[in-house]
Amino acid sequence: MQYQIIVTFASKLQCPHYKMSQKIEHSGYITRIEGTQIQVQIIQMSACSSCHAKGACTAADMDEKFIDVESDDTSLKVGDMVDIVGESSTGLFAVLLAFVIPFVLILTSLFVLRDFVPNEAVSGTISLALLIPYFIILSLFNKKLKKKLQFKIEKK
Repeated sequence: MQYQIIVTFASKLQCPHYKMSQKIEHSGYITRIEGTQIQVQIIQMSACSSCHAKGACTAADMDEKFIDVESDDTSLKVGDMVDIVGESSTGLFAVLLAFVIPFVLILTSLFVLRDFVPNEAVSGTISLALLIPYFIILSLFNKKLKKKLQFKIEKK
């Protein structure tokens, strides 16, 4: 009975017209163009960087990032304001490769090694050392990953 009330309440909170965005968008300026390679500068802001009290708060954070994008658009020039667009599935795939798989690798190896290695420091060191071959293997697939993890550029 209690579960049914929670499910009913949660379904009433959801708007039938709301759909989560499938795109990741950032606005920025073109800083360099070399052939089909375009470098775009974006300003990455934390959620509180637009707060009126950010001057007194140390949590406000802004950071400049440079993103390389391939485009054949000849109308783009340095200084143009553009949008960098990527699929949200691309971002999730990048998080999976960079954080989730290494975390699972460390955790699994720690559980396995604790039964075979009597010293916890050694088993922890071995678990962390397993990340070296993992990231070397990722770097070997760098060209394939760059093709899969691409952004598109749209002129404003």
